[in-house]
Amino acid sequence: MGRYVIRRLLQMIPVFIGATLLIFLMVNVMGDPVAGLCGDRACDPATAAQLEKEFGLDKPVWQQYLIYMGNLFTGDFGTAFNGQPVTELMADSFPVTIRLTIVAIFFEIIIGISLGVLTGLKRGRPVDTSVLLLTLVVISIPTFVTGLLLQLLLGVKWGWIKPAVSSDAPFNELIVPGLVLASVSLAYVTRLTRTSIAENKRADYVRTATAKGLPRHRVITRHLLRNSLIPVVTFIGADIGALMGGAIVTERIFNIHGVGYQLYQGIVRQSTQTVVGFVTVLVLVFLIANLLVDLLYAVLDPRIRYA
Repeated sequence: MGRYVIRRLLQMIPVFIGATLLIFLMVNVMGDPVAGLCGDRACDPATAAQLEKEFGLDKPVWQQYLIYMGNLFTGDFGTAFNGQPVTELMADSFPVTIRLTIVAIFFEIIIGISLGVLTGLKRGRPVDTSVLLLTLVVISIPTFVTGLLLQLLLGVKWGWIKPAVSSDAPFNELIVPGLVLASVSLAYVTRLTRTSIAENKRADYVRTATAKGLPRHRVITRHLLRNSLIPVVTFIGADIGALMGGAIVTERIFNIHGVGYQLYQGIVRQSTQTVVGFVTVLVLVFLIANLLVDLLYAVLDPRIRYA
């Protein structure tokens, strides 16, 4: 196991460098950051030259990347165009998005897996058909429509929640935004769990466990569910980074100042350091989540061993 972890960590290095390089190149060609700093009126040549020198934009792109990577390994993610260090923006926004992601993952695990097990065990029955239709509707509706509708009904019309999340963003105010963020993924988790349960309940080890006289709940939890969760865990593990980076719409609707909000502001203002810094951390989140998912395989299925 230890050798496998070390090998995977070493494999992350070229993946991380390649991903950050692509991000850096794409962000640097998306527009003129100096023009974004000056607003609607064009900068005079002297001011533009001074700003380019101050933020290192006068150097070639490859040299900017090398400088950025060198600073990155010392914990320096650069400075946003408003003069605030990117690390301060991260310290303010990442805890908020992490709480939002925890709420979303909670809904995926509790509701998604529960509905998936229920429909997988009752495949072809009315409850199965009803849940399939419901998940299809959820997948078909865009997130911004779901978010605005719940905000209008629950927040404005009925007054059950605050229409906008406060700056502290406590867990109790993130329940509805977390449900909105997790809605599409929750539907996929339900369908994936249903399919996996329905396939594995006909397996020989399930019939053997039933023939031995084991209680039904033990057959489901210890044998059927445990082996059926591998594809579900794979999806949820990859979805962690996707939820954190894809929360732009949800955070904009509920006025949550998290990672999505900062990425949106960075893109609008063409703040290269902000966008690259935040996406770099999200790349690390993806890599670490995938490693943890692979290690979790061995826990769910004892037949899996890593050399």
